Amino acid sequence: MNFCPERLVEVRTSLNINKAEAARRLNISAMAYGRYEKGEREPSYQSVCFIAQTFHCNIDFLYGTSDEMEADYIIVSHSESPELYSLLLEIHENHDMQKRILAYARNLKKNQIEISN
Repeated sequence: MNFCPERLVEVRTSLNINKAEAARRLNISAMAYGRYEKGEREPSYQSVCFIAQTFHCNIDFLYGTSDEMEADYIIVSHSESPELYSLLLEIHENHDMQKRILAYARNLKKNQIEISN
């Protein structure tokens, strides 16, 4: 798989940020970021994962193997959201709870749609 610099430009543009801001968010120099966009340097797989996480985009989009820019996962950290993290961990480990919570969420969503109409 080869990194597609034009996809990085597309993601940055969709976020309405300039190269300097993109570099700041990634905690790299503006020069290093510019080399990624120009295709002069290919980021490591770990760096591409960090770019995707930071810019909330799909890793496969950055590699050109998918046309779907939106991320297909959400990362929930214990330090940032301990209650949500604990709930998701419990749901992951308890299949019965998972079914019950999903049914409840569907019902909430259905009610929300009915209220908005």
